[in-house]
Amino acid sequence: MSLIVDITYFVTAFIFIYGLKQMSSPVTARGGIVLAGIAMLAATLVTFGVPQIKLDANINLVLMLIAIAVGSAVAYISAKRVEMTDMPQMIALYNGMGGGAAAAIAAVELVKLSAGGVSHGMVVTVLAVLGAIIGAVSFSGSAIAFAKLQGLMKKTLRLPMHQMINIGLFAAVAYTGFVVATGHPVDFNMVVIFFVLALVLGVMVTLPIGGADMPVVISLFNALTGLAVAFEGFVLNNAAMIIAGTVVGSAGTLLTQLMAKAMNRPISNVLFSSFGSDGGAAAEEDIEGSMKEIQAQDAAIMMAYANSVIIVPGYGMAVAQAQHKLKELEDLLQARGVSVKYAIHPVAGRMPGHMNVLLAEAGVEYDRIFDLDEINPEFPLADVALVIGANDVVNPVARSNPDSPIYGMPILDADKAQNCIVIKRGKGAGFSGIENHLFYADNTRMLYGDGQKAVGELISGIKEL
Repeated sequence: MSLIVDITYFVTAFIFIYGLKQMSSPVTARGGIVLAGIAMLAATLVTFGVPQIKLDANINLVLMLIAIAVGSAVAYISAKRVEMTDMPQMIALYNGMGGGAAAAIAAVELVKLSAGGVSHGMVVTVLAVLGAIIGAVSFSGSAIAFAKLQGLMKKTLRLPMHQMINIGLFAAVAYTGFVVATGHPVDFNMVVIFFVLALVLGVMVTLPIGGADMPVVISLFNALTGLAVAFEGFVLNNAAMIIAGTVVGSAGTLLTQLMAKAMNRPISNVLFSSFGSDGGAAAEEDIEGSMKEIQAQDAAIMMAYANSVIIVPGYGMAVAQAQHKLKELEDLLQARGVSVKYAIHPVAGRMPGHMNVLLAEAGVEYDRIFDLDEINPEFPLADVALVIGANDVVNPVARSNPDSPIYGMPILDADKAQNCIVIKRGKGAGFSGIENHLFYADNTRMLYGDGQKAVGELISGIKEL
């Protein structure tokens, strides 16, 4: 039976990696996710055949099956009901659950040691402690990220001397972790203190991080969860956990680096700068000009008689669920001979690929969706750039104002189009709190209103021509 388990783990590892490769393209992503899910199910089922599970009298298979059934039911129901606009916070929550599970495994093993159980050896105990720290931080930090994205708490919350408190907490976690790892026997009270401090550290690290950085933070916690799972895989001597954790950790790390690069900011800056907490006022001082409103009928005429239109979607489009209306607008414009393309920034929305998924859901062809490097040279040639719900990713101060918190961040060059139409609910700043200078540019016109309603009015206007 042990040989069957090992062979299954090897095959599932291959499928994990293949599924991850499939996710690199929107055309094959769905198939890759399904394959990876089947592999995970197979790895879970075959684990029940591991000899240690059959021989360990302390393992209650009935409780395990009940937990799996309850967890699967909750996940299925919540995933079916969640709106695409709420997908980022669901991902944050599920990432946290993975980290929490890894921390719980470590807690069980450390409590066994404190009760006089058989020691795994110093190396394995150290790995258990490291997995516990990383998993606990990922769990509590992801919970705070979820609360921020869900609107349950302020986007940023910074205490006096916040970073000094964090340094002190980190030192305390490191010290208690060292005591737990080297204790013979392990002190149960110290294990409890260790986990409480690690959970508090995750909360304190995430509290001051601004809403605009949440995609990077979610990706980072995803990488940490994978690392924690891999460590606990070594503790349990489970190859599937080691492989899956390593794949998730490495993929999450690469994604985090790519997103940080897309914002032109190091990870340390994301974690310690509180981006979006006070940058808006600094960027507002040197704004010139005023916002100029346009009516939907006039905007429709401008787009209908254009040669080229580039649509820039953002999270506001997701909130308004305007992707289907955009597809209808695209079809109308193309029927009039207008070239229509979509420009996607790497950090548009609140998670990587958010805009791509929404547009694909509406039936937008993949070959009409372009990333930043591909589409930016085409903005100066475009007659109209239609910005719907995007903010920081089209803010020209990222190129021009060294004092701006987003200075140096690569942006979509919507301001370089001949005309720019911005659909926005009101005159306030975006999610990060930074005022957008694009809204005040001479070639920009503001179309105020709900995104879906505004695009509907554009459609009506074009149909009347």
